[in-house]
Amino acid sequence: MRIEVGRWLPEPGFRPAMRNVSLSAREGAPEITPGRGNGADLLAMPAPVNAHDHGLGVRTMDFDCMDDALEPWIAGLRLRPPTDPYLEALVAFGRMLQSGCCATMHLHNSLNANRLGEEAAEVIRAARDSGIRMGLSCPLLDTSPWIYGEIDELRGFVDEGEWQTLAALLPRYRPIGDQIESVLEIAREQAGQGVDVQLGPIGPQWASNALLEQIADASRSSGLRVHMHLLESPRQRIWLDRRFPQGVVAYLDSIGFLSPRLAVAHGVHLRPEECALLAERGVTVVTNPSANLRLRSGVAPVDALRQAGVDFAIGMDGTVIDDDQDIWREMRLAHLLHGGRGIDPAAGLGEMFRAATVNGTAVVNQQTGGDIVIIDYGELTRDALFDDLDEARVIMGRMTARHVRELFVAGRHVVADGELVSFDFEVARKELHAQARAALPRLQAERGNARRIADLVRRHYRSWQEAGEA
Repeated sequence: MRIEVGRWLPEPGFRPAMRNVSLSAREGAPEITPGRGNGADLLAMPAPVNAHDHGLGVRTMDFDCMDDALEPWIAGLRLRPPTDPYLEALVAFGRMLQSGCCATMHLHNSLNANRLGEEAAEVIRAARDSGIRMGLSCPLLDTSPWIYGEIDELRGFVDEGEWQTLAALLPRYRPIGDQIESVLEIAREQAGQGVDVQLGPIGPQWASNALLEQIADASRSSGLRVHMHLLESPRQRIWLDRRFPQGVVAYLDSIGFLSPRLAVAHGVHLRPEECALLAERGVTVVTNPSANLRLRSGVAPVDALRQAGVDFAIGMDGTVIDDDQDIWREMRLAHLLHGGRGIDPAAGLGEMFRAATVNGTAVVNQQTGGDIVIIDYGELTRDALFDDLDEARVIMGRMTARHVRELFVAGRHVVADGELVSFDFEVARKELHAQARAALPRLQAERGNARRIADLVRRHYRSWQEAGEA
């Protein structure tokens, strides 16, 4: 299929748009030829990538998991309604596609670890049906998700009866070898056709040394990429420093975990020397500015990453600033947060666009060079007095999902005239919402447990503050 546009912006922020061109929407780099003057108000550019997300069709606020510090917030995820994993992913992917994303790094949050294979197959089916490219990070963990360290540290905050009640809610994990083999099996059976299966340790604070070491071995022998949270919150930094006196990044390097196959998300509390080591090993860092702010984790050291030479990408993490999965607003927030205070911007405009496209492509391990988003540039510049504005600056300054007119992924037309056409989004959303509402009696009963665990976790980390450790 060929599209005529008034502007083609293949490298936003690095060079201006070509005027009046016809381009092909196909797998691989688009073919560019002179146009006939049609589509004058349209601008085409490479589609952005959401390089870190959990694919929640029912968003966290909708099940009363309100913004908080990360650790008590995690307790609220207990209220996630048990819905069809295919429908859950389909709705989440639909929101991303309507925003103009061509691909996502999906960190699967399994509601039943024993059904990971079946759930992964359903998520992959949703990706293919919707038309989005996907990296699938399969979850691996073997320690309590409630706090960092020994769960018995919580015992002194409640009486024995309440402790026994809460302890019964702790998850049970499969043996490490079985967990890793499940991911390898999913990769053997499901990879390809726009899907890249990856090993997904949730984070070093939720993984034993044995698990981390076996993941490093599995990645090296299989070639599978690894996607993991790293140093997201201040409390993770404190606890990981206790566990690894040499530093968690140095430890990961010592076991062969750091390589170009690894991408880590957040990295809010990375130190300059750790950034340098990540750069040396070819690791990509995905920054998630909205999530970092909403969960009170801080602001990622993007300037230190840049100075060290680390490639960084941008992810929405399912918790963007307006809770609307708008990748353009997330790009804008990243650009503003990391512009610095100097007379010249710290991070260039082109760097931010490259983070959202080229670097994100590497994280999902896909070839997205032919994936094109068409923007209503006429609407963006409706009141402009000049016709030669810098297109990249206009897009970074005011672009939103509502300005997306068309989206082509691997040559497939998934958004047409501003509407998702790969599936009926509203039908899927309503069915998902109905499933979530059907679980309300169960969720209402679980609400008290979620609040008790969040309170217990808060008291635990408050004790750190009182002891002068946080």
